[in-house]
Order: sequence, then C-alpha cells, then structure tokens
Amino acid sequence: MIDLARQREDQVNPLFALAKAAGAWRQAPISPEVDRAVRRALLDWFATMLPGCAEPPARLLAAALVGAGQGAAVCYVGASRTSARQAALINATASHVVEFDDIFKDGGYHPGSSTIAAALALAQEKSLSRESLHRAIIAGYEAGCRLSLAVQPSHYTFWHTSATVGTIGAAVATAMLLECDDDHIAHAIALASSFAGGHQQNLQGEGMAKALHAGHAAEAGLLAGLAAAGGITASPYSLHGPNGFAAATSDSTGNWAAAFDGIGAWTPITRMTVKNHGCCGHIFPALDGLRILRAAEGLKPAEIASISVAGYAATKRMCDRSVVNSAQEARFSLQYCLAADLMLGTVRLEAFTPRALARRDIRQMMPRIAVVEDAELAAAYPRRRMARLVVDLVDGRQLQHLQQTRKGDPEDPLSDHELVAKYEELVAGRLDPSAAAALRDLILDGSGLPGDLPVRP
Repeated sequence: MIDLARQREDQVNPLFALAKAAGAWRQAPISPEVDRAVRRALLDWFATMLPGCAEPPARLLAAALVGAGQGAAVCYVGASRTSARQAALINATASHVVEFDDIFKDGGYHPGSSTIAAALALAQEKSLSRESLHRAIIAGYEAGCRLSLAVQPSHYTFWHTSATVGTIGAAVATAMLLECDDDHIAHAIALASSFAGGHQQNLQGEGMAKALHAGHAAEAGLLAGLAAAGGITASPYSLHGPNGFAAATSDSTGNWAAAFDGIGAWTPITRMTVKNHGCCGHIFPALDGLRILRAAEGLKPAEIASISVAGYAATKRMCDRSVVNSAQEARFSLQYCLAADLMLGTVRLEAFTPRALARRDIRQMMPRIAVVEDAELAAAYPRRRMARLVVDLVDGRQLQHLQQTRKGDPEDPLSDHELVAKYEELVAGRLDPSAAAALRDLILDGSGLPGDLPVRP
C-alpha cells in the first residue's frame, strides 16, 4: 500500500527531496557532458591537492596524526596508506591550502575539496569501481551545491560554506558508495547538518584553520554517511525546521525554490568554476579586467598611477587588505594579487613564495590600489561576480572597464587544454613528468581508480 502521508511529506520536505535528487545518480545515465565534468573535477582536485601536500597545514596535521589510522586509503601527504577517514581529513586539508579548488559560484561554495577527498578515500578503502566513484561525486555535488543555493548568500556572513555545506556533500558521496537508499541518504544529510562547522573568523583571520575546514568536512561527512548506512537516524526536519540547519546558519529556513530550480534538467557538476588564479575568487573579476585593459592599451606597470576597484560586498569585506604578512593573507588581498600580477604576470604558486612576498615593486604598487563596494554589483551577487575598474595613468589619462565574467566560470570556461596546463604547472613540484602524465591519462581517459603516487616531499 502506498503511504500517501509519507509521499506528501517527501514532496514538501527538502531533506527527502535532496536525498532523492542525489540518489537518482545511482542508476541515472551519465551523459558525455556529465562524464567530462566529473573527470575534469577529479583532475582539478589533484591539481590543487598535490601542491598543498607540501604546505604546513597538511604536513603538520599528518605529522600530528601519524599512526592514528590503518586501512587501504591513500594519504597523499607522506604517501602512505591509512583509514578512509584519516586520508579524507588530510587530503582535503591539502586540497584547500593553495586556493585553487573548484567553485560553485551561484552558491559561493567549493565542493571538490571535501566531496572528492571523502569519496576517493572510501572508494580506495573498499576497492570500488571508477563508475561508483564518479556517481558518488556527482551526487555529492548535486546535494551540496543545491543546499548552498538554499542558504546563501546570508549563510556566508558567519559561516564558511566549504566547511559547513561541504560536510553534507561528503556525507552524500559516502552514502552513495555504501549503496544507501534515499532514506539512508536523507539521514546522512541530516546527521551531517549537525556535524557541520567552520566560521568566518577562521576563514578571514590569521592561522591555518581555514584549510582544516575542508578536512573536517570530509571526515565528518564520512562519519555521517557511515553512521546512516549503519542505521543511525536524525530529525527529518534537520534542514528546514525552525531550529534546523538553514535557520541556524542563514536569515531564513531556506530558499528551497532556488535550491531545486531546474532539478533533473541540469546537475551542478556541469556548472563549476575552475580556478585560473591561486587566490580568493572574489579577486578574479578585478584580475581578469585589469589583464584585458593592459592588453588593449599595452600598459606597463610604471604607467599606472592608481587603480580603483569597485566590487560586491564580499570583495570589499574579505579582500581589501593593503598590508599582508603571509601567503595566506596575500591570497585574500586584492591589492597584493593585482600588484603581483602586474609584476609577475601570474597569480599562481610563484606569486605566494617568500621571494615574491618580499618584492619591493609589488609592495610599492599595493598602496596605489583601492577597493570600494558598488551597490549595483552587490545586488547581482552571488549569481554574477563582477568588478568595475578605474585606472588612472601617470600621463593624466583615465581608463575604465566593467568586467562582467571571470575566466574559469561556466560563462568563460577553461578549455580542456587550459585545465591540463594548469594541472601540469601545479603538480610539477610534486610529481615527475611521467607520473603526472600517467595520472592525467588515467583520470581523463581511463577506467581505473587513482591510487598511490610517488609524491615528492
């Protein structure tokens, strides 16, 4: 007999609707577009994770936890085998350090760090197939990205989506790999909503906590998925109840119409931003706009008297940093990143080395760059990430430019060639060329599961 009350509940309860949307990827056909998207996401995860393996947050965490887990999952920091939970924790931390992880821009969310770290670790632990891994990643992106639409942009006032929503994406990927039905996926989401954490002070302030946000999300999501698969339940009102996740972390009980818009017609992993620069994404429109102006006018740094960048609220709040003392701060400084791009021609790994941070020409340019908030651009955020630039030249001329897109966004995507070039550049210090090529080919064209890698210390 059909349970009509439960059927009606499923139709109005976003928890069950979200679980159903994710669970559909157990058997849904994977189109060439979706297959390409998940392969690109996996390659890009390795591109950002491998350089992060050499950075202090990941290295120190791995050293603190040495010997704490046993299993068949690969921890790429130290190139060892450990438990799925420990591998997910450390690998996801590494993937969030150098600020190259993918973005679902409409929800202001980095899904790959936690979702892929959790899914890959569990797939390795259980020797699962590449298809199972792909389906889990697609489903994790489906749930996490759609949930981000329900709580953003107000969620971002105090909470870091990669830490909070990332826990739920990882939980769904885990539940999928454990062959959970929709009800068990729903409980994984509900449990994960209680494990989610990570506030803005540790995103914007000093210290190394930000990278651990993604690591905790991956490990906590794995715990939620394992618990739900084992029969542990949670409140069916965990997401939209008066005291639930949305109410606790945003200004409403959730914009579920936005979350479920187009469900079944498109899936979020096909609408990802691939980062072209190694800094906060709120700086990208200004970087891209200044590059366009320089190319059009043939500008040299010495010709620039001052630059004014008008952006949306997050640009001003998070990236107006005229003084930086570390690579982490520099990655969130619009002034530093624009000055570095002017002097170095890049804002990738080289721009955040001690040598670059100490460069006098970069430091002298920074005070000439101002950041202001523009009400019109703020109203279009987060669906559109724009910047309005005014460049005053030493000869008295003034140049203006409105940058309406970011290179790497779905509207202006990185080509496969550009993605591979990014991957090869970022992993060059961690893998020799033959190992990097083998991993690239396995991910983009193969059917096996990525495993051990000869990662340089």
